[in-house]
Amino acid sequence: MELREFNNQVHPTPDYPSPYGSQHSLRLRTVPPQETSAVQFDWASPPEDAEDSNEPPNLRELPLHMGLKRAVWQVQQMKIPVVSSSWNIKQSQTFRRFCEVAKHVLSYFVLWKRGIQKIGGHFGGGVQSYFLFLRFLVILNFLSSLLIAGFVLIPSIVFRSMNFNSTIPTTVNLTGVEICLQYDPKPDTLMVFITYFLDLISGTGFMEYSYLFYGYYTNFNSMVESNGFSYNIPLAYLLTAAFYFLFCFICMIIRMGGTARVAVVTGGGATGGYSALVFTGWDHGLQEDRTTKLKQSNFRYRLQVDLEEERLKKKSASLTLSQTVSLYALRVFLNMVVLILIGATFYGIAKATQFSQLMKTTGFKGLVLQYLPSMVITASNFVVPLLCDKIALLEKYSASTTVILALLRAVFLRLVSLGVLLYTLWEQITCEGDISKQNCIPCNYYYDEYKCWETRVGQEMYKLTLFDFLITIATLILVEFPRRIVVDHCSCKLTQWVGRQEFLVAPNVLALVYSQTVVWTGALFCPLLPFINTIKFILFYFCKKITLFQNCQPATRNFRSTTSNFFFLLVLLFGWMLATMVLLYSVTKIHPSYGCGPFRFSPTMWEVVPQAAEMLNSTSAEFLFYMGSQKFSIPLFIFSCVLLCYVSALTSVHGKSVALLKSQCKLEQRDKQFLVRQIEELNATVQKEQREPQQPQRETDTATRWNQHDNYAFDRDEDPRPY
Repeated sequence: MELREFNNQVHPTPDYPSPYGSQHSLRLRTVPPQETSAVQFDWASPPEDAEDSNEPPNLRELPLHMGLKRAVWQVQQMKIPVVSSSWNIKQSQTFRRFCEVAKHVLSYFVLWKRGIQKIGGHFGGGVQSYFLFLRFLVILNFLSSLLIAGFVLIPSIVFRSMNFNSTIPTTVNLTGVEICLQYDPKPDTLMVFITYFLDLISGTGFMEYSYLFYGYYTNFNSMVESNGFSYNIPLAYLLTAAFYFLFCFICMIIRMGGTARVAVVTGGGATGGYSALVFTGWDHGLQEDRTTKLKQSNFRYRLQVDLEEERLKKKSASLTLSQTVSLYALRVFLNMVVLILIGATFYGIAKATQFSQLMKTTGFKGLVLQYLPSMVITASNFVVPLLCDKIALLEKYSASTTVILALLRAVFLRLVSLGVLLYTLWEQITCEGDISKQNCIPCNYYYDEYKCWETRVGQEMYKLTLFDFLITIATLILVEFPRRIVVDHCSCKLTQWVGRQEFLVAPNVLALVYSQTVVWTGALFCPLLPFINTIKFILFYFCKKITLFQNCQPATRNFRSTTSNFFFLLVLLFGWMLATMVLLYSVTKIHPSYGCGPFRFSPTMWEVVPQAAEMLNSTSAEFLFYMGSQKFSIPLFIFSCVLLCYVSALTSVHGKSVALLKSQCKLEQRDKQFLVRQIEELNATVQKEQREPQQPQRETDTATRWNQHDNYAFDRDEDPRPY
């Protein structure tokens, strides 16, 4: 429309027909005159793809300007619908309004909404993604705590208060294992404060025999029955742990699906993102100056990331063959250096764990020895990723690729270091996998050293969680605040060169993943660990927010938050898989402790499941056994493979469709650019003609041209004046 009006202003249409064709549009000059291309709207006819639909067309999908859309909407409001469809339309509108109101009300209950928006405005989407990830873990741990409390903790407290203590089943043969039943961790009634503090820090003494650890649930090793009510604590304990892991997995998959959709829509890069950010990214509902400035800052940081990545892509594309080969050779060498550092770290963790488990001392020295594996793991998680980050700068990747690579290296270090710790513990508990050794006879585990090995593993996870929290608080108080004070009040060149610290997203995210993996690993042996982790993450939020605004400066190198959010959850999924392997190995392979826990009279923890299934009626038992047999698992596996192939093919088709639509959008953009260039050239030509001095014209020219158009009633070669 605007192009047609502009052309008419430059070349007005004559009042008589022209043999050169219509001049209505630039693209219609070479074609015969056609009817007007204005959009015609049939007020009564329904859309073509909605033959049987009684609902009005969606005005947002119609290619009309706002004035015409408003007129269409007014006509739709004036139409009187059929009575049968009026009720359906009103119901759908009422339900839609209810959903919008509910969504608006629930938005007020979003945890830390305003604080996270403020962080995103000041420090960009990358730092904001860390706090969104932290909020997700807080909610996940809180819901998991409710699950464990509802099925394990509260029933145990109720049954213990009512003195419902189970007895040893008569079918259990304890001949020759009487020594394995001895386990009495109850401390003395009177103890000094320092002993109380050491027990609180290390999880021993009064903490060892509490609801915090596995060993306290000893009295409930069979079904509790009273007045027709029965509750199987061992089965509830095991199934709660299983559903806890399943619940966390489902939550991660759902969140990964949402972040993956965002990454696919944005294309995983800056291509096509500028237009979406500039023209559709602004929230026109913002009214306060503070929120407007935060939104502008967020846009500025996102554009910085896009421009930086585009610059690096162009630079990498301009490299010669020799430069590319040398670059890849350098990256291979640096990766070998990183692997050597990580291997040395694993060796140190294994030796520290063995030394800590063999030494038996008390007091402060004993506390240091108990925390020795945690100290080595924490020190390695601080030093080695720092060296890897410096090495990654030499590899000359883009900002987002550097962050993701550092993330993968750090997660490999943290998760495998935790795996090395657990593997060392399993070797000592199971006598290096050979239960026929002297140390593992007759209890099938190393009883002299681990009278209740489940509680010992839970104590290690408890110490790792607590030590990680203490290190974070100590770093905040002893390192970050003093550094900010020195930088702000000292004008020497060294302090100004060091400057305030930057909030590095990758190490902080890995710290959260590591903490959550520790919680998953120890949840079976320390049921209250998710609740402790919830409190820890809440304190983390406020500590990190304080240090972010008080001690940190915006990062000089930003990265894209859309792809990073997906990688954060992917790394968290790796931690979940490691914890799941620990859970399966502990449940199916290692003999439970005879002296503690609800499974002490079972050969493995898993045995309580078939025992509970046998107590059901024959039909239910046969169904459950069939579900766990190969007759069901093999067809299920085949069906899953077929479904996976179908989804993969469907994803490929959708990807091709998206690529085709993107190419069409690019072609349309090129057409628009061509038309804009045509308009600019035409405008320049008109302005040039207007600036040229008017030359004296002959009378013949005046007679043959009217309003800058030729008079076709006369022939140029003949004299128009007959007389």
